[in-house]
Amino acid sequence: MKPQTIGEHAVGVSFNPSGNAQVDDVKRRCAELIDLLEAAASSNPLDPRCAAIAQTCFEEAAMWAVKAITKQPR
Repeated sequence: MKPQTIGEHAVGVSFNPSGNAQVDDVKRRCAELIDLLEAAASSNPLDPRCAAIAQTCFEEAAMWAVKAITKQPR
């Protein structure tokens, strides 16, 4: 098993107890965005505060999207 990327770890791609394919897709895409930001930071200096806020927003987006996909209606 290959080690998780920073993005995969941040959004918890391995945690999907429902086995929902949409949850997997959302988490993978958000992980890719975080990893893209990490790759950009390795080739140019980025503002660390802005990079951290962006990463947090991607993590939050994954969380809210998963909630939207899995939450049962009233």
